[in-house]
Amino acid sequence: MQNKIQKRHKALQNLSREHHHGLLLSWKIRTGFNKNIEANRIKVYADWFFKTHLIPHFELEETHIFTILKSDNELVKKALSDHRRLKRLFTSTGDDTKTLNKIEEELEQHIRFEERILFPEIQKVATAEQLSLIESIHQPDDFEDNLNDVFWK
Repeated sequence: MQNKIQKRHKALQNLSREHHHGLLLSWKIRTGFNKNIEANRIKVYADWFFKTHLIPHFELEETHIFTILKSDNELVKKALSDHRRLKRLFTSTGDDTKTLNKIEEELEQHIRFEERILFPEIQKVATAEQLSLIESIHQPDDFEDNLNDVFWK
């Protein structure tokens, strides 16, 4: 039996677009290392991305998206645990190369989990009112990248 692909509800599409930018961060980290870019240059970009995009994204998900499911839901518990681990990685000090490699892997895995498993489950149980609220508080994102050091090009 094949999994039927579920079209993303309009209220969640902007979050999925933000996930795309997160996947691009993972790609940029990988590309930077493949080009032998110094880890500190990559870390500057990753830190900017974390502060500018991921923190607000995590807050929105934790406040308005995950709460659609019960707090004891295993999928929500996993997503919150992923967020805590990613926050620790982004704010850790130490070996930038090792940390960035972990961020690259874990961020991508987390986004794939949300897109393939968590969001479809949320979409299944969300009421029209909940989806309307998400849509009203989360407007389209005009993503502005930090192009001060395009180490990935």
